[in-house]
Amino acid sequence: MGAEIDAELGQEKSAISRARFGDIPEDLHSVSPGLAYHDSTGNHSLPIGFRTLSIQVTESVHHGKTNDGVVDFFGTLIFHSVDVKNLCNMFGISPNSGLDNVAAARNIQRDGKNTIAQAKPKYLWKLLGYLFGGFCSILWIGVIVFFICWRPLSNPPSPTNLALAVLTLLVILFQASFSAFQDWSTSRIMNSILDLLPSECVVIRGGQTTRLPASELAVGDVVMLSVGNKVPADMRLIETSNDVRFDRAVLTGESEEIEGSVEDMGETFLEAPNIALMGTHVTNGVAKGVVVLTGSRTVMGRISKLTSTTKIKPTLIQQEIMRFTRIIIYCTIALALSIVIIWCAWLRRDHLAFMSLVSMLTNVMGCIIAFIPVGMPIAVTVTLSLIARRMKSISVLPKTLSTVETLGCVTVICSDKTGTLTQNKMSVISAGFVDETFTAQEFQNTLENDKAGDRAAVRQFHQAAVLCNGATFDGATAHLPLADREINGDATDGAILRFTEASGGAPAIRNANSQFFQIPFNSRNKWMLTMYSADKDNASAKRPESLIFVKGAPDVLLPKCSSYWSSLSNDIRTFNAEAKAKLIATQEKWSRGGQRVILVCMRHYTPYASFGSNDFGPEITRSGIESLTIVGLLGLMDPPRIESANAVSECRRAGIRFFMVTGDFGLTAAAIARQIGIITNVSDPDSLAHVTKQVSELPGRPLPSSRDPKNRIQRSLVLEGKDLLLFTKGHWDVASRYEEIVFARTTPEQKLSIVEALQARDNVVAVTGDGVNDAPALKRADVGVAVVTGSDVAMEASDLVLLGSFDSIVGGIRLGRLVFQNLQKVIAYLLPAGSWSEAWPVVLNVYFGVPLPLSSFLMIIICCFTDLAPCLSLIMEQEEFDLLTLPPRNHVTDHLITLKIYIQTYFFIGMMEMVTAHAMFFLYMYKYAGIPVHALFFAFEKYADGFYGHSLEELTRFNAVGQCVFFVTLVILQWGNILSVRNKRLSILQADPIRPQRRNPWLVLGALIAFIIAVFVTEVPGIQKLFGTAPVPIEFWLIPLPLALGILFMDEIRKLIVRVFPNSPVAKISW
Repeated sequence: MGAEIDAELGQEKSAISRARFGDIPEDLHSVSPGLAYHDSTGNHSLPIGFRTLSIQVTESVHHGKTNDGVVDFFGTLIFHSVDVKNLCNMFGISPNSGLDNVAAARNIQRDGKNTIAQAKPKYLWKLLGYLFGGFCSILWIGVIVFFICWRPLSNPPSPTNLALAVLTLLVILFQASFSAFQDWSTSRIMNSILDLLPSECVVIRGGQTTRLPASELAVGDVVMLSVGNKVPADMRLIETSNDVRFDRAVLTGESEEIEGSVEDMGETFLEAPNIALMGTHVTNGVAKGVVVLTGSRTVMGRISKLTSTTKIKPTLIQQEIMRFTRIIIYCTIALALSIVIIWCAWLRRDHLAFMSLVSMLTNVMGCIIAFIPVGMPIAVTVTLSLIARRMKSISVLPKTLSTVETLGCVTVICSDKTGTLTQNKMSVISAGFVDETFTAQEFQNTLENDKAGDRAAVRQFHQAAVLCNGATFDGATAHLPLADREINGDATDGAILRFTEASGGAPAIRNANSQFFQIPFNSRNKWMLTMYSADKDNASAKRPESLIFVKGAPDVLLPKCSSYWSSLSNDIRTFNAEAKAKLIATQEKWSRGGQRVILVCMRHYTPYASFGSNDFGPEITRSGIESLTIVGLLGLMDPPRIESANAVSECRRAGIRFFMVTGDFGLTAAAIARQIGIITNVSDPDSLAHVTKQVSELPGRPLPSSRDPKNRIQRSLVLEGKDLLLFTKGHWDVASRYEEIVFARTTPEQKLSIVEALQARDNVVAVTGDGVNDAPALKRADVGVAVVTGSDVAMEASDLVLLGSFDSIVGGIRLGRLVFQNLQKVIAYLLPAGSWSEAWPVVLNVYFGVPLPLSSFLMIIICCFTDLAPCLSLIMEQEEFDLLTLPPRNHVTDHLITLKIYIQTYFFIGMMEMVTAHAMFFLYMYKYAGIPVHALFFAFEKYADGFYGHSLEELTRFNAVGQCVFFVTLVILQWGNILSVRNKRLSILQADPIRPQRRNPWLVLGALIAFIIAVFVTEVPGIQKLFGTAPVPIEFWLIPLPLALGILFMDEIRKLIVRVFPNSPVAKISW
């Protein structure tokens, strides 16, 4: 494969003029148009980080062929080894202007869009899976046995057994066809959902900074990367911040982050720190890079061609289905073995004329096939697909179908604040100094009115706010009014950018100062730093005198401050205890009002290390934030989302505790938490001291589960990251029992530890967030929920994406619970007739010698056809009552099939159906054949020519009609069952299928389909001749109708007892 790729690439001719590359060494040869030059003499091995991946790739190719050619291709690329100037010359670009639109269009036309072709499905394996997977494997055994019973065991060959074999084949083909269609339909749904997720990048094209879909990237484009971005293509870094890092775990499986660099070239393209690979994530810092490979030519693209998909672990709902199926199969095998043993030990010796080997095998296989819940897999898949569609309609996008049901089990939601609970539309509303504060408008007015330049402190504050900022206006919207312009950068910097721009003079300040170094904000440091040359005449010196601006969290930067700008005296003063008390008082006042407070500082500094050296960055990180001068404070307000309060309230009503986990200041977080209802207690929240006191009072025995509200501490708790550092197991045992918690000033690692601690204490945890600092917790959570406006990393780590308002998560929880409810109803409908009532005819036949009341053919018809259509109508049911009033499902103890459901389906509804159907069989035999019930029991081989004066042909005819009576009775009785099973507690008078609130026209359609199948099976002459069916007298079509209503009436009595006497024995065993 590698040789073919190299040959293909070698045949491509360079479309770029060689004149453009006059300064490139002669040993560089064209690889492909606009792509690269590679070292033909290079001989590089694969780096350690990719060796595991290489082994997997190699093993994926059959016949032992390796893919060294592909590895060699990347090993010989030299994008990483040429300097930035030569790299730009190769593509004919400037780092500040990028490609022009014409060149970009030409490159896209030549190389194709920046997308990775999806692997072609393995249709043969899929087909085999459809035909032989799941229940079909058992059905194939039935096909074989029926064919053997046709011949050679039957002499002459039995056409009925041949027909049963063909019928079972048709059932297999039907189920396989449905599975294939549903697989295709589900893939379409999920692809359409995933296509809605944004995938954009910031590109410099034609000198303008703009946002483009990642698929529209061209080779040679200059792309801006920032923390939280997914790298959109393979890129050569040409500018980076000192702390830029990339997570390559998606490619290498290694969790350790890779530090990015411009100068460090590494040994090969794959391991070079100056190469950012497609699909990896920017976990820290900012960078600028040139796209060198796109689409299928990237490392990710080539690997995707060679590696197979990961085996998917069964989900919670799949595990429940498998558990249910195993129980049914075990029961079926036990029944089948008992029949075989009884026949071998007794019937074969004493009653061989009554039951031959062929009859025994036919009964066993008919019973096994009838027991298999053929409708279950279909119902599960259709239910999940339907709920996924509904979720899409309420702007909740599940990445996998199984996530839908898991959301219904959630007991705790840990939510980020900024951008999740709030609008992420920050604005500066306060600005101030240690000794004076302003509103934003007052500050702007003061600056505008200072024509004489008397307010030096105000002007210095404005300059610092302009120059210590990582946001920029999108070039495509630069002509719009200030409030309408798009911003590239985070929300905090964006708000300050609009504030400084509205104050006037910002462009002039930026043009007069040249930034040469920057450390972007990250969630660990909680500050950002920019560095400018203070000596403009000597700006190019290796150790220039510099002006440093720093902004960040006050509690982090205050210990580094030694002086401050006074607004009243317009000079710099010593930052003493009195000044510190004033500043902290201002900070707390603003924070209690829900403002995020940012401290802006500055200092002059001459570095010891030369700019660009390896020691320069660490020195600035260490010394650049010492001896700072406080310039001022900014108060930013990010208003809560309008829907946040309702979402929190509804989640709490659903029995879910709603915690805030944020990196913001404790007072600010608590203020927002009170606004949206996370904190409802009027008293001050508890703190670490309260938790520590309770730890000392813990009993020696394990604490009860906090799932039960009675076991929770009904107070509020506010903790900061520094508190969590002191936490022991006992602290977590106490804290996890609080009803209301705000975790503030947390790092990404602490967010992850919070999730793990809650999970370890019997909680199913959902995490909502939008930032890169939320990604570890999102990935670790049972359900990770990202906001569509968040970072690429957050959406990549999540299981669900909220496309619209935040309260759509409530709809997702509701639908997750509805999935489980409806699947339980499907099972409760299928078991009475399709399992319980079909088993007893075989028991009476084998153990008591009664002529078989229900044939194997009719068993298969009930299980695979007449029960299927009505059960599918149950998945269309709306919620019976407000499901948010239920506590979350305990996935450990609350199973899909429980003892209560067995009692309902087998010993209540099932017993009524079984007794009624047998009674109708015996009534027909007595009325039309004159044979009393007692004569049919232990008849065995006496049921033959002359029995009660009937010939063998007449007895066969009576038995065939009696079997069809039994069949028709079950079909009609199931109508009463489906009307009763759709409500667990409510009366049909309260929730009928007619009125709009619970209208379900599919019930009528399902019952009609079952009736048509019953008529077809019993009345069509061809079916009668082939499978031994017979027309049913009209009265036996009518008598079951009131009996079906009787089943509904009996269940109505049960529901009434449960509602009126909720603590009665009946209520305790009711499902």
